[in-house]
Amino acid sequence: MTDEELQTRVQALSGDFAPLLLAWQRKDGRHDLPWQNTRDPYRVWLSEIMLQQTQVTTVLGYYKRFLERFPDVAALAAAPQDEVMAAWAGLGYYSRARNLHKCAQTVMERHGGAFPRTAVELAELPGIGRSTASAISSFCFGERVAILDGNVKRVLGRLLAFDGDLAQLSQEKRLWRQAEALLPASEADMPAYTQGLMDLGASHCSPRQPQCLLCPVSGLCHGRAQGDPTLYPIKTRKLKRGQRENWWLWLEHEGRIWLQQRPSEGLWGGLWTLPMYDSEDALDAHRQALGVAELETLPRVQHALTHFDWVLHPRRAVLGATAQDASGAPALPAGQWVAREQLSQYALPAPLKKLLD
Repeated sequence: MTDEELQTRVQALSGDFAPLLLAWQRKDGRHDLPWQNTRDPYRVWLSEIMLQQTQVTTVLGYYKRFLERFPDVAALAAAPQDEVMAAWAGLGYYSRARNLHKCAQTVMERHGGAFPRTAVELAELPGIGRSTASAISSFCFGERVAILDGNVKRVLGRLLAFDGDLAQLSQEKRLWRQAEALLPASEADMPAYTQGLMDLGASHCSPRQPQCLLCPVSGLCHGRAQGDPTLYPIKTRKLKRGQRENWWLWLEHEGRIWLQQRPSEGLWGGLWTLPMYDSEDALDAHRQALGVAELETLPRVQHALTHFDWVLHPRRAVLGATAQDASGAPALPAGQWVAREQLSQYALPAPLKKLLD
């Protein structure tokens, strides 16, 4: 499809699409989520970050507990990073939590505790991309800016039968321009319009089985008119899933567990885990250095991440009172003893928390 053909298609839709979407959202869209019906940018920002690649049902409990612990941006900025990571533990994609903390500190240091009011300024903050910045400025300040997260790419890709490959940055920019052209004329409509796009992508316009008969804009949808809206959006580049295997050493002594903190960057960055080894031979060598006679073999843990499947093999030893490794000998891996009743204060990855429980 040429740019001229695409623009003609957008112009033909622009008078009807926003009014239909707005009417549907106000009548049938979501209105009772805890981060709705507010223009507090802290609460909207927190929800937008938590909802990235995470289901609403999962976020609800975390959002409530997080706000109870960090009720405003000042409280979040002042908190130790370990405390923030502990509150986030289990939500996954932990770089979001680190950036959340950095962003709160930046808002306090550079903006006096007040979030910027434009998408351009918001996108300069740590961890806030263009679409998230636009969502915050639209919901909180009524700015007339487009969003383009995964759900919205699907809605607009089908609506326009957009045949550009969104694996290419140039084609994504092309769709951004069409998203801007479809915006409602009034800034007062922006919160409902933005929410409507999100709601439609999360409900009727699902990835595999779209409910076109219930969709408020199905009569305008070029993807449906062509017979199969699931052909859109087009994205050819697919990451191959990898495999990874590691061994965990679970040392326990008098109700305490030996944990070590992972580097701040990378997989499970900043979280606390059991000492981890790349092979069973490496773990066994360390077992001998610690003077542990035998390790208990526990069922393996299978953990699926975005780009690979991870198998973890836990091996456990309960140390006696006289064991050299219980006294803090140099043979111990870097880390510290943590009492079981204090584990909730540490940011543990979800599979480890489940294992220890």
